[in-house]
Amino acid sequence: MKHVYFFSKGQTDGDRDMRSLLGGKGANLAEMTRFGVPVPPGFTITTEVCRHHLIAHEMPDGAAEQVTDAIKRLERLTERQFGGATDPLLVSVRSGGAVSMPGMMDTILNLGLNDVTVEALARISGNECFAYDSYRRFLQMYSDVVLDVGHHSFEAILSDVKRQAGVETDNELDAQALRTVVRRYKELIESESNAPFPERPEDQLWGAIESVFQSWRNPRAQAYRKAYRIPHDLGTAVNVQTMVYGNRGEDCGTGVAFTRNAATGEPKLFGEFLINAQGEDVVAGIRDPLSIDQMQDYMPDALEQLEETAHNLETHYREMQDLEFTVENGVLYLL
Repeated sequence: MKHVYFFSKGQTDGDRDMRSLLGGKGANLAEMTRFGVPVPPGFTITTEVCRHHLIAHEMPDGAAEQVTDAIKRLERLTERQFGGATDPLLVSVRSGGAVSMPGMMDTILNLGLNDVTVEALARISGNECFAYDSYRRFLQMYSDVVLDVGHHSFEAILSDVKRQAGVETDNELDAQALRTVVRRYKELIESESNAPFPERPEDQLWGAIESVFQSWRNPRAQAYRKAYRIPHDLGTAVNVQTMVYGNRGEDCGTGVAFTRNAATGEPKLFGEFLINAQGEDVVAGIRDPLSIDQMQDYMPDALEQLEETAHNLETHYREMQDLEFTVENGVLYLL
């Protein structure tokens, strides 16, 4: 039985009846890839696997092998190695419910970073601050979601390091300060969880997949489903995608948008974005986001591509769409 569907430009698996197995976002990623939307390559683990895991607390037969094969396929496609010390493959792990439930379930970014791969990322990017900023984000997000180490403890460490460095925002920290943040984060994780942070990317991946499945049952997701009359037995797919980075510099960013104004119906992009940031920054309230219109002043080419893509998606699906996007070195990606 097929539990994993791969998507990348020109290499999308599956057929028309896979929508019921992948969930809304997973099926949309596959469909968007088919008609040329810039989606980072990856794979989707089906809602069927989630439903089985929630009952049996283990993966169904064959699912683990299919995930391993999909990672190897991603390695060949990207010419990177998962856990590699030269040019590491890093991924995001996101939920993908059959019905959109924004912000209700868990996401993990920058998965695959450890003490070896972070140095490789610093070398190949030529940007040590970017590499260690990504690492500290991953440590906090993974530990909060998977290891149950509360994010408030991490925020206290980050605030203390910023105070000592005499800066106000995260992206003002230099590489040495970010190294200090990472060291203190890892000390906190070991103290709170009674074990070192998992260095093996394979262990990180399985921890993330299982935690996203479990997030289907978290209180906020259950309350959302009850409020919007979404069936509780659908389960969520898991989308594993090659990382693209909005925090790599001033020609990078991330944002969320609707294909039209949700209040008035005006057919114009409506949303917000941040320069040199990753996805959680937009909703965290740490920095004031900019309106989508202001992308014209910073990334006009990416905005033009976003507008064209938004129009094409709304035309294809025949209803308003909500979008998550990242711009890396001026290039737009839909997530």
